[in-house]
Amino acid sequence: MSQLEEEILTFRAEQALLQKRIKTLLLSENPEQGLTYHEEIFRMQQDKLRMDTEIQIREVKLRRLKATW
Repeated sequence: MSQLEEEILTFRAEQALLQKRIKTLLLSENPEQGLTYHEEIFRMQQDKLRMDTEIQIREVKLRRLKATW
């Protein structure tokens, strides 16, 4: 169970870093000068969604384990 909890915390920490990076890129974009990061932002958003799924999977496993104890 502790391994699942650690993995959840790791994914949440990675998500927070991704969200911070996405925000930084969005704020630094300047389309008038041709400075855009849409591909990188899109890829990071996909990673964030993947991590959401991984967290949900681990939370379900954790609930099942706690229910059987």
